[in-house]
Amino acid sequence: MSAAAPTANAGAAPAKTGKKKLIIIVGVLLLVLAIAGGAAVMLMKNKAHAAEAEGEEGAAPAEHKSVKIDPKHAPSYLPLDAFVVNLADKEADRYAQIGITLEIDDAKTAETMKVYMPAIRSAILMILSHKTSADLLSAEGKEALAAEIMRESVRPIGIDIDPPEADEDGKAGAKSKDSADDDTSKKKSKKKKKAEEHNPVQHVLFSNFIIQ
Repeated sequence: MSAAAPTANAGAAPAKTGKKKLIIIVGVLLLVLAIAGGAAVMLMKNKAHAAEAEGEEGAAPAEHKSVKIDPKHAPSYLPLDAFVVNLADKEADRYAQIGITLEIDDAKTAETMKVYMPAIRSAILMILSHKTSADLLSAEGKEALAAEIMRESVRPIGIDIDPPEADEDGKAGAKSKDSADDDTSKKKSKKKKKAEEHNPVQHVLFSNFIIQ
């Protein structure tokens, strides 16, 4: 009986040693995982701080580019009823349906123009009725139309805006040399008047433009 006891004890020793090794290995793995997790957390924090710093640096130019709008000098928009007019095409019957909104530089002038709206609409209709479909289909034609409307829409309220100088030069070229010399003083006076005149209509906006 006494001889069998040492054999059992000898088999138990390696088992205890294996358990200790397993515990040590598990502990080392847990330590490695903890270190790796801490490193990942630190890396994420560093990235977050860097992103915040970049955001703050990028916000500075936006502040410089911001535009302050003065509500006291905000433009007023004066929408007009849609225009339906026969065009001046000779080869076929064509008509245009155009929606127009005038951008006025101050509310007081916009209110004044409302009083003269019948005369303003009549002036714009006269412009449209002398246009052909070819005149209005191109971008250049629409820009020229907008320029004419800007000039003619303020005439009823007593503002006389001269056409561009290019148009005046073209007309003068067709005249004789003597008549052109005689008109020199008139041109100078017109230029001075043009410099003094201010057109409150800043833009002509087209909300609808259909040609059929």
